[in-house]
Amino acid sequence: MNTSFRAHFPALDRQLEGRPIVYLDGPAGTQVPNAVIHAISDYYKRSNANTHGFFAASMETDAIMETTREKVASFLGADGGHTISFGPNMTTLNFSLSKAIGRTLQPGDEILITQLDHEANRGPWLSLRAEGIVVKEIRLQSDGTLDYEGFAKLINDRTRLVAMGYASNIFGTINNVALARELTNEVGAWLLLDAVHYAPHFPIDVRAVGCDFLLCSAYKFYGPHIGLLYTKTGLLDRLQPDRLRTTYQHAPFSIETGTLNHAAIAGVKAAIEFIEQIGTGTSERARLLNAMQLIHQHEIEMAKRLFYGLKNLPGVQIAGPDIGEPERAPTLAIMVDGKFPQEVCKYLAAENIYSWGGHFYAIRATEVSGIWARQGVCRLGISAYTIPTEVDQTIEAFRRLTKHQ
Repeated sequence: MNTSFRAHFPALDRQLEGRPIVYLDGPAGTQVPNAVIHAISDYYKRSNANTHGFFAASMETDAIMETTREKVASFLGADGGHTISFGPNMTTLNFSLSKAIGRTLQPGDEILITQLDHEANRGPWLSLRAEGIVVKEIRLQSDGTLDYEGFAKLINDRTRLVAMGYASNIFGTINNVALARELTNEVGAWLLLDAVHYAPHFPIDVRAVGCDFLLCSAYKFYGPHIGLLYTKTGLLDRLQPDRLRTTYQHAPFSIETGTLNHAAIAGVKAAIEFIEQIGTGTSERARLLNAMQLIHQHEIEMAKRLFYGLKNLPGVQIAGPDIGEPERAPTLAIMVDGKFPQEVCKYLAAENIYSWGGHFYAIRATEVSGIWARQGVCRLGISAYTIPTEVDQTIEAFRRLTKHQ
């Protein structure tokens, strides 16, 4: 992306000790553009009120909620705003959803999860074992991909749900959701996708994928901390989420508890509109698709530059699929011989390069791959605002780090 794009992000202007900051911490949350900051601020200045009142600020809040649902639906390729629910984060929404789905199941019914997933798409389903639900794991292979032959053997007529990540937040793996949909259709099971790490980097079309549920988080694609749930039309009304009797008892409201964060939801709308203005097309959906394609093209170019720049450095290993795979998220899991990831991150921080070290809540993946024995990895994430000079600066920092070992 060019300089004019980066100018939208005030955080990118920040310097420490006279040096700019390189933000490679995007997988844990991206920086936000001025449009999002202003939308949140303007809401508090003009429209700060609860919903369903007869005065202007309340009616403005109602309008924000409705238009944001429609905006998210367009972003995800959904039928409309009636399929979109809000929550404080993806984890909270998924726990609520797991309890609701659990009420439809019988002891002995089965759920499939994966060893690759973020714990937010494992823990809620594992908790159903206490109700007699059988929860099985799809195995993670040594190359950072799932064992699809094993998956096909695990799924059966007792399988009621497959909960799978769309993209791995640690290895960058893109999972074969088309195969998952095919297999679940054969046995009449629901398919739930965790798209938290996929949504910032690729276009999404829930109708084309055919998933029953999809979750993502706006703070991963230049917005505020709001969790988003897509539910196929009519499906949420078949479930009984925990809710008060004073709550609207139908979709999309029935899974939303308490007063929502209206200001942040205004920021979600602004974040999607910001993405939309990057693209071209004759419709909102077309512009969003084009924008996400442009973002992906830029990000994968930066990721390849970083991958090949680090790959041949002595003592540096990159876990997960090769960057040359047809589809891969622009996220690298780095290991340096003789260094724990926290040491690497501390060194990079001294160079004004922001990164994270550890398991990133994909702890099962690090356990089965043996990576947790070395306390995880250093994760470097490319975002739409990453530029070549920042990538080169990072490669040089690793070169100095490995040279001094």
